[in-house]
Amino acid sequence: MTLFHPLDDRTPLAGRLAMAVEYDGSGYCGWQRLKHAASVQGALETALARVASASVTVHASGRTDSGVHATRQVIHFDVPAPRSEKAWVFGVNANLPRDIAVRWVTQVPDDFHARFKALARRYRYVLLNQPSRPVLERANVTWCRDPLDADAMHRAAQALVGEHDFSSFRAAGCQSKTPWRHLHFIEVHRHGPLVVIDVQGNAFLHHMIRNIAGALVTVGRGEAGDDYLAELMALRDRTRADVTAPACGLHFVDSLYDDAWGLPAEPLGPNLLAFLGEWTGERPLPDCPWVAFRRGRPVAAEGEAT
Repeated sequence: MTLFHPLDDRTPLAGRLAMAVEYDGSGYCGWQRLKHAASVQGALETALARVASASVTVHASGRTDSGVHATRQVIHFDVPAPRSEKAWVFGVNANLPRDIAVRWVTQVPDDFHARFKALARRYRYVLLNQPSRPVLERANVTWCRDPLDADAMHRAAQALVGEHDFSSFRAAGCQSKTPWRHLHFIEVHRHGPLVVIDVQGNAFLHHMIRNIAGALVTVGRGEAGDDYLAELMALRDRTRADVTAPACGLHFVDSLYDDAWGLPAEPLGPNLLAFLGEWTGERPLPDCPWVAFRRGRPVAAEGEAT
């Protein structure tokens, strides 16, 4: 796979387009457009409107909170005026602030939906574990000056894998109708001074990953044992759980879709983890009812094979 390909400046793209967007969330209230504060969605729709010479409404694969970053936020929109691939990428980027950029654009069928066709979402929470405070990385990592045991954090995190009630890890203002989510995997690894929490699931509750990260840091410091996350989850009570980790260390790195949609593959972010060498879509998704439903396959009754 290559990161470089010539952008077509001749063929107009019409109909429905999918686009990947990268952003530093430090200066934004989050993804969703709000009247009282700057949002990533608002900045993107303004830039798209200038290229299209008409208003554009975008739909995203998922929301991110205030201060959270993204390297592969997949969105879709219906084209009000045909423009070439080069115009959509270069033109939109020319009208975006420096902390937001379009990575690619591609034409998709009219029944594609960035949110409702997503099979999974993946995040990476990055901790810089060293005695001195970060300088070059200060906007996109969370600094922890106490030594962390990444192996203990990984062991404790395994209690979260599977389908569970994550009430203990949802924010008080979470608007989801259900606290149940399916975590496909959660891994904690050390890479020199970096400790990375890598988590994928069907979807996530408000502040869910940051609340999990806060609890895992407690384990990493040696203040709680391997059963700590399981104990918190069993409480189903956010008020009795751990602290919320800062937003600056959280990165939305992937939205996964069925291969039939033909979305481009690219290295998972953030770029400071490029040495890991993993590309989107490499890991198999679990054979579970949610994935089957999103792929349009019949879901077997409980107890039956799918």
